[in-house]
Amino acid sequence: MRNLHGKIFQNYADIEFQNPAIEIFQYQYVRNPVYHRYVDLLNINPEKVKTLETIPFLPISFFKSHTVITGNEKPELYFQSSGTTGQIRSKHYVTDIDIYIQSFKKSFAWFYGNFEDYCFLALLPSYLEQQHSSLVYMMDYFISRSSCRESAFFLNDFEKLATIIDVLEAKGQKTILFGVSYALMDFAEFYNKPLKSTIVMETGGMKGRREELTKRELHHYLEKFLKTPIHSEYGMTELLSQAYSQNEGKFFTPPWMKILIRDRYDPFTFLPAGKTGGINIIDLANVNSCSFIETQDLGKTNPDNSFELHGRFDVADIRGCNLLLEQ
Repeated sequence: MRNLHGKIFQNYADIEFQNPAIEIFQYQYVRNPVYHRYVDLLNINPEKVKTLETIPFLPISFFKSHTVITGNEKPELYFQSSGTTGQIRSKHYVTDIDIYIQSFKKSFAWFYGNFEDYCFLALLPSYLEQQHSSLVYMMDYFISRSSCRESAFFLNDFEKLATIIDVLEAKGQKTILFGVSYALMDFAEFYNKPLKSTIVMETGGMKGRREELTKRELHHYLEKFLKTPIHSEYGMTELLSQAYSQNEGKFFTPPWMKILIRDRYDPFTFLPAGKTGGINIIDLANVNSCSFIETQDLGKTNPDNSFELHGRFDVADIRGCNLLLEQ
C-alpha cells in the first residue's frame, strides 16, 4: 500500500496518468468492500478495466449511506458535508490525515506557490458553525502556519475584516480572502473598494441565504464592488484534492486529479471536450477511500484541460446509486 502512496503526488502527463489510476482501481476493488460490491453489481469484470473510461465511478451519494474505506486501517477522523438539521450528510472517513495535508499543500503550491508567503483571511461562517469541515481543516492549517500574524477566521465582523484588509493592502502583503459565496457578497457590498494585493477566493455555496447565481453572475457581482478578478476553489467533502480557477471560472486540476464528463442520460458513456454532462472525478489522493467519484455536478471540459461548472443535476438519485441499498 505504501508503494501506492508514493505514486499519488507525481507530475503526471495525461498519457502517464492512466497507469497509476488503473493500479489504484485494482487495489480498491480488492480492499474496499463497498466499491467491490458496487463493481460486481454492475457486472463489470475488473480484469477488463484497462482505461480510464472503463473504470466504474462510485456515485457520490454512497458517502451518505455507507462507510467508504479501502484497507483495514481505522479512521483518524472524518469530514462531513454541510447541511441543515435533519439532512443526511456525507461522511468521508480519513485513515491517514497526512495524505490530505500533503494534497492541499501541494495543490495550493501548484497554482499559487508557497502558502507561508500569504496572509489567509477566512470568511466561512456556515462552515465554522458546523463541525468536521474539510475546508475549515485546510484553512486552519494555513492560518496557523502562515507567517502573517493577521491571518484569521471571521464570522460576521465585517468592520474588523475590512480594517485588516486595509492594513494588508497598504503593506502590499499577498493575501487570500477565502469565502463562501453569500458571505463574500455581503462583505463586498460592505467594503466596496478596489483590491490590489488581495486574491478573493470563492468556495461556492449560497446555503439558502441568497438567490442562487451562476459562477459567472457571482463573479461579475463581486468584481463590481472589489474591482479584482475572482478566483474559485473546487473541492468537496468526498475528495482530498482541490481544483482552482484563476480566470473566468475555468478550473484546472493538479496532476493527480482528473475530470471526465459522462453523458447525463447514460453514466457509462463519456463525452468529448465542449459537451456538457455529469462530472466524474479521479482523485488519486483518495487512495484510502475511493478515487473514482461520480458527482452530481454538471460541467464540461475544454481542450486546454480545464473544466467549467454548469450547475447540478435536478434529480439527485442518478442511475446506479441505489444498487447497494436495494440488496
